[in-house]
Parts: sequence; structure tokens; C-alpha cells
Amino acid sequence: MLTLAAMLTLAAAEATAQSYDEMPTINPTATYTTDDGEEESDSYSGNAPLLGRFEANPENTGNYTASYEWRFTLNTETEPYLIRYEQDTEFTFTDAGTHSIVLYATFVNGNDTIAYTQDYWADRGPLTVNISESRLEMPNAFSPNGDGINDIYQAKTNYQSIVEFHAYIFNRWGKKLYEWDDPAGGWDGTYKGKDVAQGVYFVLVKARGADGREYNIRRDVNLLRGYTESTGTEIP
Repeated sequence: MLTLAAMLTLAAAEATAQSYDEMPTINPTATYTTDDGEEESDSYSGNAPLLGRFEANPENTGNYTASYEWRFTLNTETEPYLIRYEQDTEFTFTDAGTHSIVLYATFVNGNDTIAYTQDYWADRGPLTVNISESRLEMPNAFSPNGDGINDIYQAKTNYQSIVEFHAYIFNRWGKKLYEWDDPAGGWDGTYKGKDVAQGVYFVLVKARGADGREYNIRRDVNLLRGYTESTGTEIP
């Protein structure tokens, strides 16, 4: 049989455990929108522009009043470049480098305050996003002949972290035939719905990378309507 002292000790322990179970908590998560869908990760590497959604996932808030402070910091800086005061937030990353994201959360109920700040993140480690340096190249030829290979004149597929893009196609007399503003887009070799003649055209591209690099690409474009993979050489 338990003594009175033991019963009081057990009751105190149970009360402490119950109080701990009911303590407000957070579990910050990050989800990124990519070409393949959404990916949740505490540490993510990708290309700009990259959309991230950050959620606090609080639990046991009860009668507590909550305040939130999301802090976004580049690894080369000591102060946040962005602070958001909301439970959940979204942000599009456009600058190259490693970004650290932490959430400072405070819960207040009367004289009771529970805070998740530096000590919490020192134990856990921040959410991180690594945005790659930019890269952009344009080919010098394409073959819009309907064979499904190089039918569209567009940036080479190894482009990355391009946050601004605009391209123009001109004929040999300087007449603008087409323009587009997405590196994933391109020219199909037509003008006003009709095929242009085989020959040499000119592309002008103005773009900017997430790392601040400016691109000003000017080059000839060879349009090869008679080219097929079985009779020609690979387009460089």
C-alpha cells in the first residue's frame, strides 16, 4: 500500500506529465513546388525561382495566445532579409545561395509563457534552401520538321536559376518574327502561322540569373527544315 507521501509524489508527477502533454508545441515544415510536384524537406536544393510554403503546425494551443515570426537569412549575412508575422507563409526564392529559415513562436496564457527561439533551433537546426547559381545557353540551330526532335528553338535544357528572361527572333533584315519570356518556351519556326523559309536567323536573349549574372546573348540560328536525325548530324 502506498504511503501518503508516495501518493502525493505520484499525483505531482502525473500532474507534471499532464501539464507537459498539454504544453503548446510547434513542428515547422517546408514544402517546395517543383516541376515534379510538391516536395517536403527540411533541407532542399533547387533552382530559382522556387516557391516554398512554410507551416508552423502548432498543437495544444488551448487558451494560449500565439505569435509567430518567420526569419529568412542568407548564409552570408547575420541579419534576416525577410521577417513574416504569420502562422504559415509562402515565399519565392530568387537569389542564389543557402537560405536559412527559422520560426520563433511564443505562446502566452496569463503569466505562463512558452517560447521557441534560439535554443529550440540550436537543438533542431534550421530549415535550409540552397539555390544554385545560374546557367543559360542557346543553341545555334534547330529543325522544325515535325519529327519530334529539335522542332522548337529554345534554351538548352541545362539552364538553371533564371529569374528573368526575354528572347527575340529576327530575320536577316532585322524584322522581329517572334518573342517569348520563359526559358521553357521557344519558337516553332513560323511567322503569323506560316512556316518561314529554311535559312539563317538571329536570336537576342536578355536574362538575369538568381546569382545576379546578366545574360546578353546574340547569335545566329540555323533553321534546317530538311534535317532529320537519320540524315543529319547532331545539332550543337
